Amino acid sequence: MKTILIQLDTDPLPSSFDRVVAVDAGVDKLFCYGSVTPENVIGLVHGAMFTRGPADLKNTAIFVGGSDVTAGETLLQKVIDTFFGPVHVSTMMDSNGSNTTAAAAVLALGQHVDLSASDVLVLGGTGPVGERAAQLLAREGATVRVASRSLGRAQTVCDRIAERVPGSRLAACENDSETTTNNVDAIIAAGAAGVQFLSQDIWSDIESLKVAIDLNAVPPVGIEGIEVTDKAADKTGKICYGAIGVGGFKMKIHKAAIQKLFTTNDAVLDTEAIYEIGQELLND
Repeated sequence: MKTILIQLDTDPLPSSFDRVVAVDAGVDKLFCYGSVTPENVIGLVHGAMFTRGPADLKNTAIFVGGSDVTAGETLLQKVIDTFFGPVHVSTMMDSNGSNTTAAAAVLALGQHVDLSASDVLVLGGTGPVGERAAQLLAREGATVRVASRSLGRAQTVCDRIAERVPGSRLAACENDSETTTNNVDAIIAAGAAGVQFLSQDIWSDIESLKVAIDLNAVPPVGIEGIEVTDKAADKTGKICYGAIGVGGFKMKIHKAAIQKLFTTNDAVLDTEAIYEIGQELLND
């Protein structure tokens, strides 16, 4: 029986990026719908649920995407709420690549430092990737500084993560390089495209800094002096990753997650589930 992935995109035009990855992951048939909302999604979900028998439902899956991560999360919850009894299909949410990118960044960092003993600064920590990276770091036991232009927004994110990860060590701070970078072991820059957080002379002088990861590929990069293609590059004694340097592993995680959808009919691949897939890839 052919595998079918139903791509539900909150944007008017379904993402071509997500479609290419689905094809490369080996999906037999790909159905794409744009401008999907909680109000119009029920019929699409029912179409996935009721066209195949229970034993064959693992061959149908749903992917929730789009540029608006909050809208994607809301849509994912509506999809899950539409299922009932044993009539499910597996579902993945990766709006704006937020879950796969955050997972790849944290797993790359974990190759060089003991996360449970590290103090990590997440610049752009209130954005979709930054918040998810901070959540995953907290889950691994790191001390996490969530930085934003707004201290209030940073604190809101810390409060949300604390609810999801009891006992997490979190601190909200503003994007002030002179106060937020003291004694950090690692930095992940996950801000908006074209926003530079740190100049090279500042981060290269942080004696405690071991790893710097910049997830912005659009000039100017988020951390000056890190090239988008850097992958575990040694710069002034720091291990550095650029967006493409992390992106290769992000793509592996994305493809593996798509493939995992078709191993069962009741998987929900969200931030932590996608992170676990990345861990499995590293351990293989």
